[in-house]
Amino acid sequence: MSSQTPAASQDFVDAPTQPETRGIEVVSPSERHGRARDLFGVWAAPNVSILNFTIGATMILLGLEIWQAVAVIVAANLLWVFPGLIAIAGPAAGTSGSVISRALYGIIGNKVIIAFTGWLVSAVFLALNWLASSFMGADLLAQWGFADPVLGPVAVTLVVSAITVLVAVYGHGLIIKSYTAISIGLLVIFLAVTAFALPTVDWGYQAPEALTGVPLWSAITIGFTILASTPLSYINSPDIARYLPRETKPSHIIAATALGGALPGIFFTVVGALIVTGLTGPQLEAGIESAILGLLPTWLGPLLVLAVIVNTIALNGMTTYTSSMALQSVGVPIRRIPSAIVIGVIGTALTLYLVMSTNLLDAVNLMLQFLVIVSGPAMAIFATDIVLRRNRYDATDLFDEERGGRYWYTAGWSIPGMTSVVVGGIATAACLSTDVWTGPVSEAMGWVDLSVPVGMIVSALVYLGLSKTGLGRFEEVPTARAAQVAEAAQPARAASPADPSTEPAA
Repeated sequence: MSSQTPAASQDFVDAPTQPETRGIEVVSPSERHGRARDLFGVWAAPNVSILNFTIGATMILLGLEIWQAVAVIVAANLLWVFPGLIAIAGPAAGTSGSVISRALYGIIGNKVIIAFTGWLVSAVFLALNWLASSFMGADLLAQWGFADPVLGPVAVTLVVSAITVLVAVYGHGLIIKSYTAISIGLLVIFLAVTAFALPTVDWGYQAPEALTGVPLWSAITIGFTILASTPLSYINSPDIARYLPRETKPSHIIAATALGGALPGIFFTVVGALIVTGLTGPQLEAGIESAILGLLPTWLGPLLVLAVIVNTIALNGMTTYTSSMALQSVGVPIRRIPSAIVIGVIGTALTLYLVMSTNLLDAVNLMLQFLVIVSGPAMAIFATDIVLRRNRYDATDLFDEERGGRYWYTAGWSIPGMTSVVVGGIATAACLSTDVWTGPVSEAMGWVDLSVPVGMIVSALVYLGLSKTGLGRFEEVPTARAAQVAEAAQPARAASPADPSTEPAA
């Protein structure tokens, strides 16, 4: 039995006023609390975001008409159902999603996958969001007389990243308690910005060159990929839901998570698409975020910058929090709080590099498109596994990392899981279209980007097919092995005798 156990005998702290001491350890029944609807505010706060304005503007700059952009935005945000679906695994297993995915990829294979989905995706999104607040904070500092183009963004980045890591250190209790209030405050400010910006919208806007045929589908599909990368990146949704009582209805968890992310995402991305129709070329040269600041009264500009910074802290605080558990799940001998600090330092370094080498719009569009190579297949496989297992995950087996354990599979690797994520990633890349890379399928189709649907469908079908073969049979723990596991886990269970982690999910 691994030295990790599904629950530890020590008492863990989960309160908004104290640092959260639990990492990937299982949440016992006595510590379960909250309601599914609490998740709505948790997911709304990160998605009332200036990046929605930026991405919405991109839809128009791709050459789409307003109604076409709105249709693409709504369609892409329907993918929020996937973070909602995989979130139900959190209460079922009572542990982090980065541990639950051992059932998908095997004990060793999972370490490789989490290194990408838990580190690569997280580091990119940390940098993207810190980058947005850095540019806008620097613009505000310039208006106040501090116009240094390097020191301004750097100073804002360092302050915001420090506060973000502090949120991650306090963890789940603070996130659940504060994010609903943060959502309301952000909503008020962003609605005020919308009210002042909408009068500049060109409601009769028509694209300079109306797109038809293949060029139109190329713009639509590229826009869809950029938008889809946001919901598909939230493979950490089980981490936020894991404290909910086991009997919480899965449908309520799915609805609260999906609607919390989708509703503000749709609304403010559409607003971004509308705003850009009334902006001129010179206004856009400094970026959509600076152009929006120029449309606002003097008193509202600083409030928007403050809102952007608070939103960034909310999103990156949650990302850093879940990534700290990802580092634990790959076997690094580190507690969750030091892990959060390490991840914060890495994200800060990447942000500082981007601050001095690129602009926000280019960084957002390029990175979001490339992320789907990893996030799309991983999300599809996780969702497929939940359906196949009927959301039944045994916490004791998930923490059994030795040869012969239930999730050891073939030499520590799950052939269905690893094959499907690799094949799905290749299929995604083959259909991807970016300024840096265009896959052969996309190029043959005239730069039409079908990377998200093709990658997710291929991953799900390969995983489903291989799971029906001998390679995919979930090995039952042999009787002698089961006795060893139960005996080794006994000290942990003594602290929480009512732990239902081995019971089927409701």
